[in-house]
Amino acid sequence: MTRRSPGPGGLRPEAAGDAPWRVLALPPLPEDAVRNLLGSLGDRVAVSVPAARDRESLLAALGDAEIVVGDWSGGLALDAEAVRAAPDLAFVQQPSVGVDGHDLAALAGAGVPLANTAGVSAIGVAEWCLAAALALSRRLLDADAAVRAGHWPQLDLGPAELYGSRVGIVGFGPIGEAAARMFAAHGCEVSYWTRTPREVPYAYRELGELVAGSHVLVLVVPLTEETRRMIDPSLMPAGSLLVNAARGQVVDSAALLSALEAGHLGGAALDVFDTEPLPPDDPLRDSPRVLLSPHVAGVTPQSTGRLIRCVLDNLEAAIDGRPVVNVVNGVDAVVGRRSPEGRS
Repeated sequence: MTRRSPGPGGLRPEAAGDAPWRVLALPPLPEDAVRNLLGSLGDRVAVSVPAARDRESLLAALGDAEIVVGDWSGGLALDAEAVRAAPDLAFVQQPSVGVDGHDLAALAGAGVPLANTAGVSAIGVAEWCLAAALALSRRLLDADAAVRAGHWPQLDLGPAELYGSRVGIVGFGPIGEAAARMFAAHGCEVSYWTRTPREVPYAYRELGELVAGSHVLVLVVPLTEETRRMIDPSLMPAGSLLVNAARGQVVDSAALLSALEAGHLGGAALDVFDTEPLPPDDPLRDSPRVLLSPHVAGVTPQSTGRLIRCVLDNLEAAIDGRPVVNVVNGVDAVVGRRSPEGRS
């Protein structure tokens, strides 16, 4: 059996023809659907799913896993205990952009690269942000509701043009960059904040300045301890609009409700929430200034196709001993087996 030299961290990339890689799939899909999605990898992988979607079953299944395809819903995240339960784990592929819930430090400490699918939903999410900002500024939902109720508020609805607005984008990965292009093409004055400023044709602003000076504030930043509750809507200009396609926890939720109830914000469009699905008694449901969306900004047939392709390409690269892409926890991108013989 042909093998390459041991890879980084003492891991050993395996050549084609070795025993199938043991892949544990966690997405909340029927088992047949999971196997169909991974079917293009053929007999190079042996796919399994947990016996049930609970923590006990996850920990039991991890004992035999070499590769984990993560759960985008967040219910079966890999914390430090889960990493310890997976002695043969060599690679984790998260089928989403967000990796919150996974313990990146524990995976890095175990030498396990964690990759996401950065960029696959950039167009879809950016389009949603632009559409949401337009819907709020033009008061499309209010107009629709009024006409359906038999009213004709042509002179007192008060829509405004988005063109010429100062738009601040918080986070400047693939989604933020796509959103910047779309808002700029619509005639908006775009500026942004991110931890590391970029060489881009948009103005960089410190976060406080961006929040205080934007007519429309667009949130597309990952959720980390640094970004948790980083946005206080009460510090935004009076009458401004908040568009959140990041995570609910990026915004100070109490301050958001207060700003909405006081009329300080002109409106908010939310695709993400502290708790998902949104609880029946959540006061956001009763706010007439809020556009609610079920975490669907990036869910398009096009982005789903790109996501599946990204996951499959990375799994194939891992099996081949080629570098995987979009590693987010600082571990070497070349994946290798921890069990040299690859148990069948």
